[in-house]
Amino acid sequence: MSLHDDAVLVLKGYEGQPELRELYLDHLTTHPDGMYKPCGAGHLTSSALVVDPSRGRVLLTLHKKLGMWLQMGGHCEEGDPTVEAAALREAAEESGIAGLTLLPGGPVRLDRHPIPAPCHWHLDVQYAALAPADGVARISEESLDLRWFAYDEVAAVADASVVRLVEGTLARL
Repeated sequence: MSLHDDAVLVLKGYEGQPELRELYLDHLTTHPDGMYKPCGAGHLTSSALVVDPSRGRVLLTLHKKLGMWLQMGGHCEEGDPTVEAAALREAAEESGIAGLTLLPGGPVRLDRHPIPAPCHWHLDVQYAALAPADGVARISEESLDLRWFAYDEVAAVADASVVRLVEGTLARL
C-alpha cells in the first residue's frame, strides 16, 4: 500500500473535524502528489506531540525557521510506510528520544495552516507520542531549543493549534 493510500484510509477512519477531514480527502483525490513537499497546492505533513503523562508535561521544540514553540513534526518522506510512521520518525528525530510510542486511536487532530510560497498549505495529521520514563531529549539541528512544559504552561508559549492538540491529547489520555 502506498503512503497516499494509507493517508486516505487514516483520514476516512478519523471521526473528528468532518469538514477539515473532507478537505484533506478532496486534496488527496485532486493531487496524487499531495503527500509530499513538491506539491505546490499544499501537502500533508505528520506530527506528534511528545507527552510524559507520569510527569504531566509535553515536549516542545522551538522551530528554527518559524521561531515558534511547536510539537515535533514535518514532511512525509518517500520511505515512510504510513502516516503514523512519519509522525513517529519525526518525533524521534526532533526529540532525540528513543522508544516513543504513539497514543492508540489514530490522529488526535488535524490542523491546516498556511505556509510561505511556493507551496501554500500544510495539512497536518497530528498524533501524540508517549515518552518512556527513562527517555532523554536531545536537541536536533532543526530546533533552536527543546523544552518540557507542564500542560498548563503551553498556552503561555505556544499558539492555539498546539493548545488544541494538548487539549485533545489530554482528553484521550
